[in-house]
Amino acid sequence: MIGVFDSGAGGLTVLTALRRELPSADFLYYGDIKNAPYGLRTHAELSRLTLDNVSFLLERGATSIVSACNSASATLALSLLDTFSLTSQQMIEMVGPTVTAFKGYKGTIALAATVATIDSGVYQSAFHMIGKEIEAIAIPALGGAIETGKSAEEIEAIIIETFAARTQPFDVLVLACTHYPLVLDIFKKVLPGVMIFDPSDAVAERARKLFWPKEVANGSTRFVISQDSEPFRKRVHDLFGGSDYTIEVS
Repeated sequence: MIGVFDSGAGGLTVLTALRRELPSADFLYYGDIKNAPYGLRTHAELSRLTLDNVSFLLERGATSIVSACNSASATLALSLLDTFSLTSQQMIEMVGPTVTAFKGYKGTIALAATVATIDSGVYQSAFHMIGKEIEAIAIPALGGAIETGKSAEEIEAIIIETFAARTQPFDVLVLACTHYPLVLDIFKKVLPGVMIFDPSDAVAERARKLFWPKEVANGSTRFVISQDSEPFRKRVHDLFGGSDYTIEVS
């Protein structure tokens, strides 16, 4: 069973891509809504929450882990694999697959993410390793606004304000928070002519390479959330309403 975790609904974008690539796998998704948003948490808090989330998924029977949270990815180190006796073939985070997708890319790159992700420097360092410099743009209020179901108008205003004063052009914008692709249409509206990159497909492709066929099972989908949320339930229904799934509050 593949365990997926995020601070809330953002990871559903990753789960959708994972389900597409691995239709016969069993998935357990944990959304830590009670502690959301992660993007404004300290490094120490993110480390603790990440450990708790991985522990929860393993205790529930997960044999492979996908961290569908860029803020948490900043805390994922090899020591975490040692802590849980996991191998690098059992865990996937967001940064590696995302950066790998840009090997050989010649255009200019901007990256939008949470404060925690930007401050960690994890993406800047990873892109630098493949010879690329990026413009990192923090959008502090956006993840929480999406998670709590703010209106399209409110979300558009946040994105407009973020990019209005920026004069440096870029060819592609990487959405390095899994909540952001949930409002992909608004990003495209605000930034016409800019390619918007959703890392979910890159992560799902990496998962297929690592987890298939060992994760072939019954194709079940279970959701567990740390606090009930009507916006979360609605997004699950919108994305997975055509399939069987269960939602548990724990």
